[in-house]
Amino acid sequence: MNTKALLQSYTLPCGVMIKNRIAKAAMTERLANKKQEVTKELIHLYDHWANNGAGLLITGNIMVDARYKEASANIVLEDEKGVSKLSEMIKAGTKNDTQLWAQINHAGRQASIFSTFKPIAPSAIQLKKLMLFAKPKAMNVEQIKDVENRFVNTAILSKKAGFTGVQIHAAHGYLLSQFLSPKTNQRTDNHGGSIQNRARLLFDIVKRVREELGENYPISVKLNSADFQRGGFNEEDALYVIKKLESLQIDLLEISGGTYENIIFLTQRYQRESTKQREAYFLDFAKKIRKETALPMMVTGGFRSHAFCNQVLENKELEMIGFARPFLVDKDFPKQFLKDEQAKVDDATFNFKIKKMKDFAEAGFYDYQIHQLAKGKELKPDYNPYLAVLRLTTNELRKGWF
Repeated sequence: MNTKALLQSYTLPCGVMIKNRIAKAAMTERLANKKQEVTKELIHLYDHWANNGAGLLITGNIMVDARYKEASANIVLEDEKGVSKLSEMIKAGTKNDTQLWAQINHAGRQASIFSTFKPIAPSAIQLKKLMLFAKPKAMNVEQIKDVENRFVNTAILSKKAGFTGVQIHAAHGYLLSQFLSPKTNQRTDNHGGSIQNRARLLFDIVKRVREELGENYPISVKLNSADFQRGGFNEEDALYVIKKLESLQIDLLEISGGTYENIIFLTQRYQRESTKQREAYFLDFAKKIRKETALPMMVTGGFRSHAFCNQVLENKELEMIGFARPFLVDKDFPKQFLKDEQAKVDDATFNFKIKKMKDFAEAGFYDYQIHQLAKGKELKPDYNPYLAVLRLTTNELRKGWF
């Protein structure tokens, strides 16, 4: 591989080709209507991104169960009616030979009070953060099977709708991640205890999705390297899960980390200095994986220079480079970034002094930028983060309760 590594195509194990090595990682859009359907803003957003050159676009959360959403304006895909509604967005997002994958998810205990006051989870352990999450009810065996069926159903519907692949979200503290972590999964049945049991639901879903979608359809899993919490999902657990996922023939593993209680995937700019110097997060763990498996990998978070991306690809540390916030700092990203070997991207900077709400302010700030793009407006890097918190809360109230 030469210095034009970012521009080279990549062929997944299933045989599908991605035209270059840049992926837009999932970012929740919160743009669906009150029926959890696609809007003109979502169509415009994916049309915009498909014109900017990324090889792969991964949607924000598409929920498998309308009762347990991550946000009040998530897309929900549960039945055939949802398939037809998605067609225009998919047509826009697959222009220019762009891959558009549906990220499918269930919020579990991370379904906020704007979505439900009766969330479900592996165990009845409440997420205590800003009083936004009710105490969940521990799932029974029938509910676990229902979740499995819902993931499979949404995957089937995603393919039918025209998405060119699916990503199963098992990171960031959502339901499948909750099952994987001994901190949130304290069950004593065959879905709790050992990592083999805690990963059972994820493995059953992946196995059935592969059977239903066929060997030539891209299937990805997003997985934490760790929860970064004492007593939580750790790297040893992750390595076990990854080796099993390879045997189940997934096509791409995206590595991330953290949960709502330790949001390393949102507040990554505050990482230690030694990691800043190497730019990307989770690359050290990716190296460990590379010694154990040949599974194609993508890391999202921290990549900021064209030269470093090429270096990582040339060293065969990763197959795909994931970006998220750069798409919301430069509205034309990655068009010029792909061409310019000296290119660098920067994070937006803002000052927010309420420590306990810093991650909420960051989420609100980038949510605002997504909505600006979706309306065809300019980005506002100087947008007030205090207004961002108010705006995000107001929108969740309006769309969730009224």
